Amino acid sequence: MDAEKAQAYWKENIRTIIGLLVVWFVVSLGAGVLFINQLNAIEISGVKLGFWFAQQGSIYAFVLLIFVYVYKMQKIDEKYGVDE
Repeated sequence: MDAEKAQAYWKENIRTIIGLLVVWFVVSLGAGVLFINQLNAIEISGVKLGFWFAQQGSIYAFVLLIFVYVYKMQKIDEKYGVDE
């Protein structure tokens, strides 16, 4: 891979990581701390949504982010010809 293509590959990789980190930040801090009062107005099966996000929802979101990262990186790898 030439230097220009490698730079474009890493730029797209970093952009993907930053985007996923923003989602992680919003879910962990936003849903678990900042917007907890608004989310607690909603109840699911008797559990307030803000509490659920702080305890369980953020974990599910983090695991989902891992799968999204793997999927996106496979597409990027295929695009630049570095897939397995």
